[in-house]
Amino acid sequence: MEIRQHEKEPVELKDDRVFTWPNLVVKEFLAAILVTIGLLFYSFYVDAPLSELSDPAHAENPAKAPWYFAGLQEQLVYFDPWYAGVVLPSIIVVGLILLPFLDNNPKGNGYFTFRERKFAIVVFISGYVFWYLLIYVGTALRGPFWTFFWPWQEWTHSFPTPAPLHNLPLPLGIALSIGFYTVGLVFPLFIKKGILFRNLGIIRYAITMGLLLTMIGTAGKMILRLVFNIKYVIATPWINI
Repeated sequence: MEIRQHEKEPVELKDDRVFTWPNLVVKEFLAAILVTIGLLFYSFYVDAPLSELSDPAHAENPAKAPWYFAGLQEQLVYFDPWYAGVVLPSIIVVGLILLPFLDNNPKGNGYFTFRERKFAIVVFISGYVFWYLLIYVGTALRGPFWTFFWPWQEWTHSFPTPAPLHNLPLPLGIALSIGFYTVGLVFPLFIKKGILFRNLGIIRYAITMGLLLTMIGTAGKMILRLVFNIKYVIATPWINI
């Protein structure tokens, strides 16, 4: 008996991939040119929001930075200049640089979906909204002497004297700060059997949670100032936080 083996017809694999160059880069380059042309025409018809020349005999009140620095200027209300102007921006820049190295999720390379990156997307959007909220407060809600005014209130120089500020006792402030970071690092270990720690590893986990807790702590420090009139959590002759 003769057994014949039927030859399988070759299967043609469909390659739906395209090269980055020139397919993607050329489109991005053309889009950048169109946006640049649009901005040029827009600048011809809309004047820049520049004030008049500075007058040494008349100080502007309030003196505000450009809108993109208003968030940093608003932070000066709650923190020392060394933190609000140096440490906090450095943490933001370093955190953005480390994002690709902290995210080791192999799913969705090249695209992002909420189902596959819930934690990363929620944290990023929260920080984004928080920063623009600071810009809005510094730009629209700060009046003379950098006093806070609600949108429906008129800016005036005659306003009630703000309540006096006070600092937390040093031992209490140190204990609260250490406890905040300790609880923030330990608590996620009990959520879904520590899946975040197992996925990231100890180094990525420590850096990620450190950045997240610093963002939460910054917002918390603002609430302490606005609601409870607490100026500094830790106050020493050398450093104030």
